[in-house]
Order: sequence, then structure tokens, then C-alpha cells
Amino acid sequence: MKFMSHDWMFSSAILILGLMSNIPRSSAISRNNENNVKTTVFYSPKIELNPGFISNKMYYDVDFPRGHIALKSFHAELVDESGNSVPLQETYLHHWVVEKYQQPKNVPNNFQIDNIILVRNSGLCQGDVLGQYYGLGAETRGTKTYIPDPYGVEIGNPEEIPQGYEEKWMINVHAIDTRGVEDRMGCIECKCDLYNVTINALDGKPLDPSYKGGLGCCPDNGQCKMKKGFMGPKHVIYLKYTIMWINWNDFVVPVKIYILDETDSWKKSYETNGMMSIEHNCKVEYLVEACSKGHDCVDVRRASVPIKNGGYIIYSVGHQHVGAIRSTLRGQDGRVICNSYPKYGTGKEAGNEKGYVVAMSACYPKPGSIKLFDGEILTIATIYNNSMMHTGVMGHFYFLVAEKLPHHNV
Repeated sequence: MKFMSHDWMFSSAILILGLMSNIPRSSAISRNNENNVKTTVFYSPKIELNPGFISNKMYYDVDFPRGHIALKSFHAELVDESGNSVPLQETYLHHWVVEKYQQPKNVPNNFQIDNIILVRNSGLCQGDVLGQYYGLGAETRGTKTYIPDPYGVEIGNPEEIPQGYEEKWMINVHAIDTRGVEDRMGCIECKCDLYNVTINALDGKPLDPSYKGGLGCCPDNGQCKMKKGFMGPKHVIYLKYTIMWINWNDFVVPVKIYILDETDSWKKSYETNGMMSIEHNCKVEYLVEACSKGHDCVDVRRASVPIKNGGYIIYSVGHQHVGAIRSTLRGQDGRVICNSYPKYGTGKEAGNEKGYVVAMSACYPKPGSIKLFDGEILTIATIYNNSMMHTGVMGHFYFLVAEKLPHHNV
């Protein structure tokens, strides 16, 4: 997910690669004898956080299953050095994303921006914005990601890797330590007045006074405003990610990954030969202003975006932040493809943290029941409670499309 320029990402690449020696290697491998699904557990490099600090780093060449395979599930969470789940009220997981890239072989210690080829998902945003294969946030522990049989995300296909290159993976982890902060909710929403920043982390330009909060005010190594006199130890945590996968075979039906963004203000353009193209403009996040007295405190945003190639929807889920009420994906005829609802925690334990979004409901339609036609315009609606202002909120919809059904032609 492009939350900042790749120029910044690559300038930090050598440093991050240097940290790779501290990565705990895969810790568990198991096989399901019934359907041959393998499960592998990996860990990111260590993430060190003082109270109120932010870590927002890109880790290249991370551990990942290799070979021509089909991904079935990707589950992630933050854990401490003992492997215990870290609750959101201690360290808020703003997001993690996984991106694929291709790099020339035999250059492990010579990472260069000109050497790699970023391989994004099937759309729909511009460039490499929201180009990840997987990615969630605070809701990660409770959100289902399993892809039903016989479908899977194809990776490692040698025919799609240029000669002399190999396929690798990058993980971006954005974690905010909220121990001892003055305003915990303001810190996790990246409100600019709580961070001593003058430069927008997204574009490297001076902050616009109208920008009240979001990713631009939550840079790597940022510091949120602390309660006076609070002292606390440095914490070391990891992103633990569990991948389920199978070896590729003729019975697997590949799915394509799409992400819709509510902020996408796309427009049509025409080439000199008269061919029409779509110019997307995904801004990733937006501001929800507080409601006025005497009004319903509900903020509804909609965006309608065309999808070039159709197919059958196999899975879909929304991504929203605190304050969310619902996210809905509709087809061009108005039919509801998926209603995705946030679940809020009610306790203190990891996975049930009170007041936080701890899950988003996913939709698994009966295969073949929801077909998109080529060029169909999809509409995403995101609904937030705006009894108070929310900065840096998101309204994304992630869905998987199979261009054919098992044993059927498109």
C-alpha cells in the first residue's frame, strides 16, 4: 500500500536490509493431510518502540513461501519477544501491507531502486497506490482472509518472472506505541497537533494548515505528545504472520486482487488514437468532520469506479477505522455485493480491546452467484459516526475475482 513516496522507501532500503539479520526465521510448518494445505509462521525484523513512538518501516526480502504456489490465507498480528499478543491499547497496529517485487538474482547486498520491479495487484488505483497483495490494520486478528477451494492467489509463476530475476516480498508495518500518551485516540488517528512535525511524510512538503491529521503526520520515528513525567521501558515487538498455501496445480482457479478506495476521484482520458483510459486518483485517507448539533451524526461517502475486466467475486471485505459503522459494495444495478461491518472490542485482552475495531466481517458469496461484467461500475459506500472529528480515516474494499469458475470457460 503506497502510504508514502517510494523515493523515501528506497532511501531507507539499505538500512532495513541491514536489520534483516535479526529476523527470527520461520517457526512452524504443518501439513493438512486432507487437502495438502501448508501453514508457515514467520516474523518480521524486530520493531523497537519507546512510549509514544511510531515505527513505519519497509522490510525487504522478508521470509515467504517460495515456488509456484497458491496463497490461501494471510493472518498477522503484533507479538512481543515471548510471542505474546500485544494489545492495541499498548501498541496500535495502524496497518501492515505486503507487496511483491522482482529483483535481479545474486544481488542480496546491493539493493538499488533501479534494480527492482514492483508487481502490484490488479487495481484499481494509480501507480503503486494500494498495490498490496494483503494488508489490514487494527482489525487483523479478527478478520477472515481464507480463500475457499479451489481458488487461490497465484504467485511464483516462472512464466511471469523476467529472466535473471527472482520474486521477493516487502512488508510495511506501521505501529504506534500509545503508552503514556496524552490523547490515545488522537495519536492513533495521527492528529497533527499531537505530533511535532512540520513536513508532510507523504510528499516531503511543508504541512498544509488545512491538513488536520493522517499518515502525513505519522512518520517513522515520530513521537506523540506524552503525559508530563511519564517514563516507560523500550518495547521490542514483531509482526507475526501466518501464511496458508498449497502447491500450484491444474485444479487451482486463480483469483485477481482488487482494492477500491472511497477517495478515488477518477476521470476519463483519451489517447491520440481515440482509445479511452481511466485516470485514477486514490488519496487513501480522508477527514470526517464533527457533526453539527441537531443533525444525525452519520457521515456517508460514496465513490463509483469502473472495473475493466469482470468475473466472479469469491471474497470481499471492507477496511475502516474507529468510528466506522459499515462499508458497502454494490454492483452497477444497485445489488448489494457485500456489507462489511466493524466489530468493536469490549475488554482489555488482545483481540477484544474496548473501543477499537477488532474485526471486519467478510463476505463469501456462493461461487458463481455474483458476476461482474467487463466495464461494470462498482460503488463503495463508507459510513462513519461523526459525533466527533476523525482524521486519517479510510474507506477501502478488498475483493477477489475469478475470471472463470471450476471446469467452465469464461
